[in-house]
Amino acid sequence: MDTSAIRSSSLFKGMSDEEFETALHNLGAHERTFAKGETVLRAGNTTREMGIILAGSVTIENEDLWGNRTILNLAESGDFFAEVYAILGNEPLLVNVRANEDCRILFLRLGGSLLEQTGGWQAKLVQNLLLISSRKNLVLSGRAFHTSPKTIRGRIMAYLDTMSRKKNSRRFDIPFDRQQMADYLNVERTALSKELGKMKKDGLIDYSRNHFAIL
Repeated sequence: MDTSAIRSSSLFKGMSDEEFETALHNLGAHERTFAKGETVLRAGNTTREMGIILAGSVTIENEDLWGNRTILNLAESGDFFAEVYAILGNEPLLVNVRANEDCRILFLRLGGSLLEQTGGWQAKLVQNLLLISSRKNLVLSGRAFHTSPKTIRGRIMAYLDTMSRKKNSRRFDIPFDRQQMADYLNVERTALSKELGKMKKDGLIDYSRNHFAIL
């Protein structure tokens, strides 16, 4: 297993090379591959492992009993998922994690006596996990901001404004196709496409597939 891709990961910040290798060994690091559309983790199940995306991306989704899907977040190469569930161990997942494209994922086993350690690589790992979880809470807060406007146009504008600021440009690519964008903004795909067309006609935006420009 090539570990060079994750050596600079924020999860291992502050660790020496020796601590890094010890952490991977003690956390049972192992790599798995998933095809596009394959379920990585399923809602209702439990997990003791967190994932680090080495290549590709996954969507974090909520799906109700009627099959209605809401995309809560998209995690890309270098991102993490399920770390809180892995620490808790026995807490059923409330979300599905699904491969958005072919991907490679490194899994690490958390929990046990990890949180009881007060020094060494364990303490550094716990501190880094806390910072990672705090940043992810900000991301989820961002989604709440994007879905709070009452109109579809308001939601689109809120989301595109955030993406523009994130990319530091008025021209940028978004990580979603139309159906995923609709699921993320919690609107119907046809209504989303119709409103995007109106906004383009009104001279507010231009777009081609997942490339957008704020005019």
